[in-house]
This record gives sequence, C-alpha cells and structure tokens, in this order.
Amino acid sequence: MNIGERKREALRYPIKVVDVSRTEIDPAVWGKNFPFEYDGFVKTKIDYGETTYGGSKPYDKLDRKPFLRRLWAGNAFAVDYKEERGHYYSQIDQAETKRVEVVSQPGACINCHAAEAPGLIEELGWVAFNKTPYNDLESRAMTGSSCADCHDPETMALRITRPAFRHAMEEAGVDLAKATRQEMRAYVCGQCHSEYYFKGDDKILTFPWSRGRTIDGIEEHYDDYGFADWTHRETGAPMIKIQHPEFELWGTGVHAQSGVACADCHMPYMREGSVKISDHWVRSPLVNVERACQTCHRLAKEELVARVAAIQDRTAGLLGRAETALISSIDAIVASRAAGAGEKELADALRLHRSAQMRWDFVASENSMGFHSPQEAARVLAEAIDLARQAELAARTTGRP
Repeated sequence: MNIGERKREALRYPIKVVDVSRTEIDPAVWGKNFPFEYDGFVKTKIDYGETTYGGSKPYDKLDRKPFLRRLWAGNAFAVDYKEERGHYYSQIDQAETKRVEVVSQPGACINCHAAEAPGLIEELGWVAFNKTPYNDLESRAMTGSSCADCHDPETMALRITRPAFRHAMEEAGVDLAKATRQEMRAYVCGQCHSEYYFKGDDKILTFPWSRGRTIDGIEEHYDDYGFADWTHRETGAPMIKIQHPEFELWGTGVHAQSGVACADCHMPYMREGSVKISDHWVRSPLVNVERACQTCHRLAKEELVARVAAIQDRTAGLLGRAETALISSIDAIVASRAAGAGEKELADALRLHRSAQMRWDFVASENSMGFHSPQEAARVLAEAIDLARQAELAARTTGRP
C-alpha cells in the first residue's frame, strides 16, 4: 500500500493549482504548484546560527574586526558590514543597511536584491533603471529572492533574468542558449554571486570579466578602464571594493572542474515521499553534510567537517597575515605623507596598496573562507601579503637616498 501511494504521489506532482503569470514574483503563489520547494524556500527565514566562518546570524563584522574600518576608510563598508542572512532577507537587509544612508547608491543595487528588478528594467529601460537613485526605487522593491529569479513560469526551466550576467557571458563568448542544465545550476547563482561595478555616469551594472574571471584578469580590466570605487581616506590610493566573488573563485576549484554546480552542495537533491526535488532551503553545506557532501564523498561526517575546517582555518590564517601587512602598508604611507612625500614619490606605494588590498578583499569578501578553491585562495593571499609588504617598503624608502 505504501509503494502504491508513493507511485500515485509521484504521478500527480507537481499539481498545477494556479497559472503562474510571466510577471508573478510572489513565492507563495508559485508555492501552490510547488509546495515542497516552497516549504524549503520559506526556511531561508530561519536563523540557523553561526558556522565557524559564516552562518545566518547577522552579527556586525566591524565590531569583531575593527581594523576593517581602516582598510575600507572612506568607503561605506567602513560604516556598516554585517554577516548576510538567507535569501528571504536579500532586499530587507539591503534596505536596512546604513550604507544606503551614508552614500547615494544607484538603482543598480536592486538588480540582485529584489525580485522586482526584471520588471523595473522592462519598464524603465536598462540604463534608466541603473542610474536612478536606489532611494527613489526602494519603495517599489519589496520582495527578496523569488522563484521567478531563476525559473521560467511556463516550463520551470532554469533561466537568466539579470542582464549584467548575460552581457558578461556573451562578451566571454559563452552562448547561454546552449548551456546544459547542470551549467545553469551554477549560472543562475552566478548572476548575483559575482564581483561587479557601476560603469560610467549611468552606473551600469557590469561584471569585470573582459580579461577573465581570476583576480588577475579582474585587476587588468579595472586598470584598463581606469576605474576606482573610492579613494582611500588615509593613503589616497584609488581603491576597488570587491563584492562576493563566489562564482569567480568556485570556477577555479576542483568542484567546478569536476562538473559540480552550486546547487549540488547548497541545494542538494532530497526526497519528499517518492518525489525527488532540489532542497530550496539554500544554506551552508556544513549544516547539511549528509546530503550536501556525503552523496559524493563516502566518508564519515566528522572527517568531512574536519577537512573543511582545515582549509578554512589555513585560509583565515593567511587572511590575518594579509590584514596585518595591509595595516602596516597604510601606516607607512601615512607616515611618508606626513614627512612631506607627494603623489609622485608615493605612486608605487599607492599602486601596490591598491593591488594588495584587491587580492585580500577577493578572498575576504568571498563567502566560503577559501573552500570553493583552496589553492587559488592561498595563491591570491600570498600575493596580497607580498604586495602589501612591497607597498610598505616603497613608502618607507620614499625620498631617501
């Protein structure tokens, strides 16, 4: 009787209770047709606590690491920087951060924080949407992440809904129309979990991938364009604020090279009765090791957790050394300025400071503490330490015979 019931259950799922329109963004409406997926999605409201280097508790990172205020001096991140919560809170957290109060951010910020973004883009046009001040559009962006961000309402096929990702992939020669479903299980995440900047006076959301998706290629892109997010308040260096480059770092790691997509670990398959679905409670694999990791890795949970901890602890140690070196370089540049050094004498030190901090931030602002690509994270941080010490040395020897 149980087997018969499970077979009948599988045949009638999903049940089309309502017709979901092309413009429908309310997850609750989609959930009438896909109740199992919706049950998982609403759990992204849950605070499942902290992992060693992450979690869903929105603690203040600036209070835990006060030196961040110096590294980002003059940038809005020096005012407010909290651990992110689940997808449900993507727009709530954006609206509540003090960063939108201390600077006038463009509407481009809404691209990845609100499900209303595609509709606003269609209504206003891509350029007008991006350059309209965020505070002018905030009242029209009330929904965080939604089913519509990743799925076609007619077929439920995965789709790209954010133009910046599509433009960047086209520029890189990637035909998204030919992408496999497994590739799309990473691409739909990459359209938001990536480094970006606001290009030109119109603040067009752009991914800096013209030279590739490594930090080296990203730096070349910014240097070619002559771009800076802000001027460092203490050193005067033109700086880049790296933003959550999960897609870029993952792309250099062994999981990506083995065909493992973001969803395989963060939305692993699960069964509800006889129905197989992706778990839409998107969260750290460390709180879901049995399905996120052990499906592929036939090892004890304790051993898998220990392996992750070893990678993350080593990455955190390198981050700490990079942070110490960066603070020393800032101190040296400030002291050199106080001694009378000008822009010409400090040019090398400022260039090295920018380059070093960009690499540190590439790992620090990526939300895996190096796990997505351990060797690449270690390489990038080693360069950050070296470049920061070079900046310190260049500043200390400025103007001396």
